[in-house]
Amino acid sequence: MGKRSLWGWGYEEQAVDPLGLAPLLADFGFRVGDDPIPVVAADTVALATARLAAPGLDGIAVTDDRMARLRHAHGRSFDDIVAGLRGDYRFAPDLVAFPEDEGQVLTLLQWCAGMGVACVPFGGGTSVVGGVQCREGDSFNGVLSLDTTRMNRVLEVDELSRAAHLQAGMLGPEVESALRPYGLTLRHYPQSFEFSSVGGWLATRAGGHFATGPTHIDDFVESLSIVTPTGVDTTRRLPASGAGPSPDRWYLGSEGTLGVITSAWLRLQQLPVHKAEASLTFASFEQALGALRALTQSGLQPSNCRVLDAGESRLAGDAQDGGAALLLGFESAQLPVEPDMEAALAVLRDHAPLSVSGPAYRERGRQARDASSGEWRRAFLSAPYLRDALVRLGLIAETFETAVTWDGLARLHAAVNAAVTATSEELGLHAVLLCRITHAYPDGLAPYFTVIAQGPGDVREDWAAVKQAVSAALISSGGTITHHHAVGRDHRGFYEEQRPDRFAAMFAAAKGSVDPAGVMNPGVLLR
Repeated sequence: MGKRSLWGWGYEEQAVDPLGLAPLLADFGFRVGDDPIPVVAADTVALATARLAAPGLDGIAVTDDRMARLRHAHGRSFDDIVAGLRGDYRFAPDLVAFPEDEGQVLTLLQWCAGMGVACVPFGGGTSVVGGVQCREGDSFNGVLSLDTTRMNRVLEVDELSRAAHLQAGMLGPEVESALRPYGLTLRHYPQSFEFSSVGGWLATRAGGHFATGPTHIDDFVESLSIVTPTGVDTTRRLPASGAGPSPDRWYLGSEGTLGVITSAWLRLQQLPVHKAEASLTFASFEQALGALRALTQSGLQPSNCRVLDAGESRLAGDAQDGGAALLLGFESAQLPVEPDMEAALAVLRDHAPLSVSGPAYRERGRQARDASSGEWRRAFLSAPYLRDALVRLGLIAETFETAVTWDGLARLHAAVNAAVTATSEELGLHAVLLCRITHAYPDGLAPYFTVIAQGPGDVREDWAAVKQAVSAALISSGGTITHHHAVGRDHRGFYEEQRPDRFAAMFAAAKGSVDPAGVMNPGVLLR
């Protein structure tokens, strides 16, 4: 393992050299200087004195250590990254706690409620929507960041039912390493997989990278346990139930506002053995989308069927001829995947692709994967490092992910394009809008937009304006404010527009019943 970056994504040694991006950025019309913005050293950062002394709570590790506070001050949104780069840690918590079991979590939450201290659950800290940064701290006597990563064990594996009881602090690699000896996998791979936690996935209803079939973490939950300031709640472990509104559904996506999710029973799958990959190029994005819709409505269930527009294809190293790329994959633990792949290619060929690369077949541990698919996968995992490099070059780099029905896609895409164009003209930005489709359903799809922009103004102010404009376009054109990134503080206003008013009242009442002091992650989901 490497050294985690304080301000940026992942490991310091995997950071992308900003100046190495100059040729690619020039291709998109951006100008790059010779001196990337320097990173403010941690020992020079101004940090306010903690308002609270670390309490002695039954041996629970609670600290006001400077580096611990700095490391829990930000998530990994664009604004977080810029703030960290500049040495702006004004929202650092006063204390950081590292509980090791449910009992310690309960003690901490009750202490926070009694002391009027805001409690912000912090798993891997990878929120890109302001989910772990308490900007409301002045309304409380202090802020405590509750780090769950010491609760990182597999409590039980039920091989007969093919499920595992996992503590919420386990990071993605820890989960897969623990399950591999059983020949099992959770098969949940968000882009943040290396650094995000089980509890974070559950609290934000995270989506994995598989484009069809089970993709949101919701689909894997048998039961979960949550600690609230008023006590511990554990839902009944069942494969399915029709008994009233699901308590799991109340807690999934609650983003730390009701309590801290401490463990969950999650459905597992056998490790895949048979895999197939192919990539296709189409003359236009619209043509590729037509092929994608036909595929998703055919009844086939590819593990991967993403579409990248021409700009995304160029950025990821696919479809260099200027077309749009469709990346296709199948996998199975038991049955060969050749029939499914051939059937899918037959559907897609009806839409006149310019070229087809593959298919390439392999069994686990054998044969190289298709080059185009492999290049995309590397680009997918390294994208956050690329974003950090763009920030050091003074560029805005933001993503907007949503979901919409097939009949609303053209309207939504046009609205986002118009919002970026109008805001860029107003602010004097040179902006590029890219789009890829990350998930596909028979009745709709999840577009994922990337905006890269450069201008004369302050990047944080310009970013806020672009984000406001695009978010408004998503809501006004029938999309959701988020498909898998969560609400946090950054999306709350638009979530309020999307959410029915009576449900908002119900949720507020539920929060009041389990968090009467209102200390749990204030400012998220509810005002």
